[in-house]
Amino acid sequence: MRQRIALGLSYNGQAYHGWQSQPSGRGVQNQLERALQAFTLTEVHTLCAGRTDSGVHGIQQVVHLDTELDRPLIAWVRGTNTHLPPDIAVQWAQTVPDTFHARASATRRRYTYLMLESPVRPSLEQGRVGWVFRELALAPMQAAAECLLGTHDFSSFRAAECQSPTPVKTLHRIDIRACQQTSPLGRYWRFDFEGNAFLHHMIRNIMGCLVWVGQGLQPAHWMAEVLAARSRQAAAPTFAADGLYFVGPVYDDVWGLPSLTVAADHLPH
Repeated sequence: MRQRIALGLSYNGQAYHGWQSQPSGRGVQNQLERALQAFTLTEVHTLCAGRTDSGVHGIQQVVHLDTELDRPLIAWVRGTNTHLPPDIAVQWAQTVPDTFHARASATRRRYTYLMLESPVRPSLEQGRVGWVFRELALAPMQAAAECLLGTHDFSSFRAAECQSPTPVKTLHRIDIRACQQTSPLGRYWRFDFEGNAFLHHMIRNIMGCLVWVGQGLQPAHWMAEVLAARSRQAAAPTFAADGLYFVGPVYDDVWGLPSLTVAADHLPH
């Protein structure tokens, strides 16, 4: 009997050309479907909650698939992970009704950007944090972020290759905080975003503007001017993908799915 399975997985995106399957085979989706086919000995296709770009990491990517196989849920986790590379791992598996859809059932999506402020570039964290060498100021960045909350046309933060049918999205939350400073040489910053959906490169383009404001290159009210311009040329350059994490989708409680995975503990507070 056919059933629908939802999987939650985490991955380090440094070695991959984003989530979506690629002709080169270097999409995270390529790796997952190859592992699922090795585990099930059948052809398997997955649909995800949200695509990620090249170099972007996943804390809780959620996918669903349909199968005729009847396997214990833990087998979907361990069996699939046996065939995955070490930088991708299924965290949980759960049966869901046929009405569940990993993308369409998500009411919100969450991202986190980690930034290292230091005169010296990252080494151990290379590829897992963004980097600025000039000092950032919290209050101007918070004021600039306030301009973006609510429902707006985010064309100024949209990549040219974006395939979304509309640039109008709703940002529910942007939290910015400096993490506990452990070294006089620098500190980490955490930027949390939550919205109904995001345009291609939208967060990285917002990050570029927030960094300019935080470094005093633009005043906080400039962010509202960028938003109103509805032009990519009005905004700062796209910031690096290195520190961007897809924290995961938000679903209604009726589906009974985990909201986070243990991989979330990787992110500093």
